[in-house]
Amino acid sequence: MAHIPDGILAAPVLIGGAVLAAGGVALALRQIDDRAIIRTAILSATFFAGSLISVPVGPSSVHLLLAGLMGVMLGSGAFLSVLVGLVLQALLFGFGGLTTLGVNTVNIALPGVVLGLALGPAIRRTTRPGLRAALAAIVGALSVLGTGGLVAACLALSSPAYAPVASVLLATYLPLALVEAAITAAVVGFLARVEPDALRPAA
Repeated sequence: MAHIPDGILAAPVLIGGAVLAAGGVALALRQIDDRAIIRTAILSATFFAGSLISVPVGPSSVHLLLAGLMGVMLGSGAFLSVLVGLVLQALLFGFGGLTTLGVNTVNIALPGVVLGLALGPAIRRTTRPGLRAALAAIVGALSVLGTGGLVAACLALSSPAYAPVASVLLATYLPLALVEAAITAAVVGFLARVEPDALRPAA
């Protein structure tokens, strides 16, 4: 449930999310260059397709986020990539919501951007495949858990009645964190071998 639908969150949470998302997208647009446009579009399309496939886990459902991978490959450009994917999903399939676009963008993109900025340089610098895979797996897993924590926080801040649901919801992200750790490690390892420059954010 990384895609929070309309009508659930309180107005201050929606406004705060919109402001943060606008700041992230503005930063991405200011820093992006020609090299990043195609990469951003490809990752946005991958996120768009992957997150449409939801797997039931307990009382909720989860889907691929790929925020950690986007954070490593795009840096702040992940905000733009996620926003485009969310807008298309909301307009074409009614997935998520329009009033929650800002909140959902921040919840998904922010953990990946922060972890990509923190561990991305070490991932690109190391020549040890095992260490690179471990760091990439950490980025992938913690990005998912970060998104789960932000979703839970948004729900809890909107209404105390959501607090029990928020804690259960957070637990459903644990299996996804393991899956994304493996995917991120595999993709980063592959790109490091065949196209290392793809791991250098152009934004």
